[in-house]
Amino acid sequence: MLDPAKRVESIELSLIRKMFEVTNPDAINLGIGEPDFDVPENIRNAMKQAIDDGFTHYTPNKGFIELREAIVDKLAKENNIKTSPENVTVTAGASEALYACAQALFNKGDNVLIPNPSFLSYSAVIQLAEANVVEVDTPMENDFKLKVDDVQEKLDKNTKAIILNSPSNPTGAVMDKEDIKGIADLATDHEFYIISDEIYEKIIYGRKNYSPAEYSDNVITLNGFSKTYAMTGLRVGYMVANEEVSEDLLKIHQYCVANATSISQKAAYEALTGPQDSVEMMVKEFSKRRELIVSSLNDMGYETVDCEGAFYVFPKIERPMDFVKAAAEAGVISVPGAPFGSIGENHVRMSYANSYENIEKAMDILRDLEY
Repeated sequence: MLDPAKRVESIELSLIRKMFEVTNPDAINLGIGEPDFDVPENIRNAMKQAIDDGFTHYTPNKGFIELREAIVDKLAKENNIKTSPENVTVTAGASEALYACAQALFNKGDNVLIPNPSFLSYSAVIQLAEANVVEVDTPMENDFKLKVDDVQEKLDKNTKAIILNSPSNPTGAVMDKEDIKGIADLATDHEFYIISDEIYEKIIYGRKNYSPAEYSDNVITLNGFSKTYAMTGLRVGYMVANEEVSEDLLKIHQYCVANATSISQKAAYEALTGPQDSVEMMVKEFSKRRELIVSSLNDMGYETVDCEGAFYVFPKIERPMDFVKAAAEAGVISVPGAPFGSIGENHVRMSYANSYENIEKAMDILRDLEY
């Protein structure tokens, strides 16, 4: 039997993706980070129109120009990021953008900082690029927030980049402005990249999201449409970088997927330029679900922090693997925290991207859980 490449041997398949394989049709799935809403009607109509118009051919590698111009306008108005369409590449979701960044920027032996805990893909793409993962702890007593002083302590001569994610998966933490700006200043002073994953930027409660690209040129901003517009299956996102980096990112994108799906690009254009009522409705509903799940878990004695964004709660639970197994047998799917980093070892991630009624039922099941 032929051996696989060494770089894939240490990579595990995502435990989150395994949640899609749950065969119990009656189980309430709090393991998947996917909005339970349908794609908004105006976006569906735009896709249908694109098909009828025959918009089913290759687009420019970077994406069709009107979409890239809309992204530039959005970044200027909402994120105070000034860029041009030439520096925008439309991707097959933010996941492809993340992979492209790792392949284009990291060399063997480079150190790449990530929060601990953080999204599973960060560690995986760093290892696939044969770089070194350096974790920066974000403990529960800091509300899981990444702090500039902790980042500075981890910097050395081999530091190539840091991956930021605010609001955060798996904790729902939203970074403070002073830490975003402070890390951006470090990136400029110490000459390393910031890869800023802002996929949850609109799903935020009583806070404001800040983009590090407002404060430094050494930033690649990643974003997409999966979470904000419930467009997970359409696989469309984007990455924005300065001129020096954009061409290298394009090389990876070009030889990986050529271009994002044409119909999905039309959907993304309508999402950005059309009415935003659906976004406001979804965030309002997520906020109600957040209050329900946080208060229910606290009443059960499971300590949580006041998650300020995304749609995840990360309660502290003794013997989390036993909890996850017992909960699954009782009909509630969740994800153990350990795969997200060592700080997650005594935690469980639950997503409230499920209906209010299902979350109520899930909490009733967990309230009587014995494990």
